[in-house]
Amino acid sequence: MTAPGDDHNLGSITFERYARHINPGMTQLLKFMGLESVEVHAEGCYVYNSEGERYLDCLGGPGVFSFGHSPPAIIAAVREQLERMPLSSHLLLNPLTGELAEKLAQACPGDLQWVFFCNSGAEAVEGALKAARAHTGRPGFVSTIGGFHGKTFGALSASGRDTYREPFQPLLPGFTHVPYGDADALAEAVTGETAAVILEPIQGEGGIIVPPDGYLTRAREICDAAGALLILDEIQSGMARTGRMWACDREGVVPDIMTVGKAIGGGVMPLGAFVARPDVWDIFDENPYLHTTTFGGNPLACAAGMAALAEVERLDLCTAAAERGEQMLAGLREIAGKHEGLIGDVRGRGLLVGVEFFDPDVAGLVIAGLANHHIIAAYGLNNPSVIRLEPPLIISAEQVNEVLAALDASIADTAAMLEI
Repeated sequence: MTAPGDDHNLGSITFERYARHINPGMTQLLKFMGLESVEVHAEGCYVYNSEGERYLDCLGGPGVFSFGHSPPAIIAAVREQLERMPLSSHLLLNPLTGELAEKLAQACPGDLQWVFFCNSGAEAVEGALKAARAHTGRPGFVSTIGGFHGKTFGALSASGRDTYREPFQPLLPGFTHVPYGDADALAEAVTGETAAVILEPIQGEGGIIVPPDGYLTRAREICDAAGALLILDEIQSGMARTGRMWACDREGVVPDIMTVGKAIGGGVMPLGAFVARPDVWDIFDENPYLHTTTFGGNPLACAAGMAALAEVERLDLCTAAAERGEQMLAGLREIAGKHEGLIGDVRGRGLLVGVEFFDPDVAGLVIAGLANHHIIAAYGLNNPSVIRLEPPLIISAEQVNEVLAALDASIADTAAMLEI
């Protein structure tokens, strides 16, 4: 095994291995964007490469590293559990799994009570879709154009960008996609055959799209009128990211099922879950093994999840995200005013922030420019015109200013290069 420091050619060796054995297209794209560095260490808001250079991480996973990289309290909890029992027997009850389920339910809105643990957000969505069909006995789902729920078959069927869907057609039947934020279109699409509506409270990969005020409330009312379930995907927007514990808290909307992932594992362990209201859990009444997982809810992941929930409260990350988000949005709007010919919009809540360019190629060049300033950022998978900024929630005011200065310089350099 090649360890950091064993070979001064670690960067070129790793690049070649990726190009030959993992994903040559991705490798070339990263090279074009100046992101072919090899990461060997990370701490706080910084990632360090094999040359000893540090990058300020303004992408964060995306949305995984809300507590920063290598958060000491979460690593300590996982290390302690590793010595005791890394994985469970799957037959006997495990105290950490039960305790995390209780703590997560207490942290969730309303009467969300029952928890199924898995390993990722996409798995959480798969389980939520299955639960909705089993509970309602209905075949249909309504989701949104530009929405992103994962790339497994069910999650991809709910997602709303053809680039990722078309190569795998036919996907699961019964999915209808409507414009995000359009409550009237949603109401027209939901029928007596709809098992559930699945929405992101704020679209992440779609370009950090914030819906109109009252949209989630209308979605709740539409589902109730039709007897359909409401599934809210808080995988990217949850865990204090938007300045509230869950983005849906802003309107006080309680879904029937909520999916969580990314930051719930503390940036240390893979962890996801879907959480449901009591009556939905009747799917397990006759067959408790109707939906299962091998590694979901394992003790290591649950130790990380317990520590993550505690850190949200200890560090008051909701307040931190709200304050640093206001600072970042204010600074970005100033920058947008200086580059009106390039930037179409700045939007977001908390530290879930998007900068939309008129041209996706310009967005790509600006991301490459940020890399030259040792800032890590990326575009939305469903909207490459948008640079999304999702730094750790522990980011300081000084670090936010560093990001803003680098972005301003990168846009100016891009404009000069293109003679715009």
